[in-house]
Amino acid sequence: MTRRSSRPVLLLAAAVTTVGALGQAQAQTAVDPNRMVDSFERAGGKFDGYRRSGAKGVCAMAEFVGSAEGKALSASSAFSGKPVPVIARFSVGGGNPKAPDNAKSQRNMALQFELPGGETWQMGNISAPVFGSATPEQLLGRLESLAPDPETKKPNPERVKAFADANPEVLLQGKHFASQPVPASFGAVNYWGVHAFGFVDASGRKQFGKWVFEPVGGTRGLSDDEAKAKGTDFLFDDLRQRVAAGGVAFDFNLQLAEPGDRIDSAVTPLPEQRKKVTMGRLVIKSVAPDAGGPCVSITFNPMVLPKGVEPSADPMLAARAAPYAVSLGRRLTEGAKQ
Repeated sequence: MTRRSSRPVLLLAAAVTTVGALGQAQAQTAVDPNRMVDSFERAGGKFDGYRRSGAKGVCAMAEFVGSAEGKALSASSAFSGKPVPVIARFSVGGGNPKAPDNAKSQRNMALQFELPGGETWQMGNISAPVFGSATPEQLLGRLESLAPDPETKKPNPERVKAFADANPEVLLQGKHFASQPVPASFGAVNYWGVHAFGFVDASGRKQFGKWVFEPVGGTRGLSDDEAKAKGTDFLFDDLRQRVAAGGVAFDFNLQLAEPGDRIDSAVTPLPEQRKKVTMGRLVIKSVAPDAGGPCVSITFNPMVLPKGVEPSADPMLAARAAPYAVSLGRRLTEGAKQ
């Protein structure tokens, strides 16, 4: 089959999956997923064919090798110690496909582990230890407060302030980004999972924790002058160059929760003193030469989990699937990009 003829088949399969995912996910949240996606479009702009979040991105291929510590904590085949192929997508936060690379904003690393027997594990990781809201209702309210006024074409500052004053959790992520330098590279910044997951070993023992992918070469930021000189479009070429030189790898570090820790909140990190275990290493092998690649039809839904990994009761975790499915369905009908 030629490359031209395989793409419609792939997207059709994704559309069928979307219908099933949407039906299953709607039962997990009281927020209408169509309303949620509409709010993303109003707050961040609507760009046909692009993801409603993380629109500016690039696909990459990677390999993961689990550690002995990972195997001890989870029965998942991801931690067998054998190389596992991974589809990765690096992106800039927000729905604008022309978002500037030199802004103090979110970076994303979404992953799909291609496990034996057709099993997959999807995850979304962001460059902040906290999510932008504690509940789907709070996220919806935040987005609606940021929607432009029909007359001024800009958000109403009084409405924005009133919602933030009543919901201070929505400011935590922005404060983190403001306190950090612009990342020098997709390969030189931490990526947190923000949600807690339970890792179940072969005997059924469960250990909850929150993970972070930390660059093996360490993090590196740019000064304000360096960021300005880099311009608004440097991250993709930088990633390609670093990967070609064999210089992009991340340790999958799991911070272990202890009794009494909050494991149901994406805006509450675990205490810094909690023990960390290295579950394995992710090495980026290649980067797509253009906006194509296998990422186009993947939603990177963090509720797609392998045997040996289970979700926590975090309401934001369960609420992701339905809006992701709606967004994919819209992208497919518009002509999916990225």
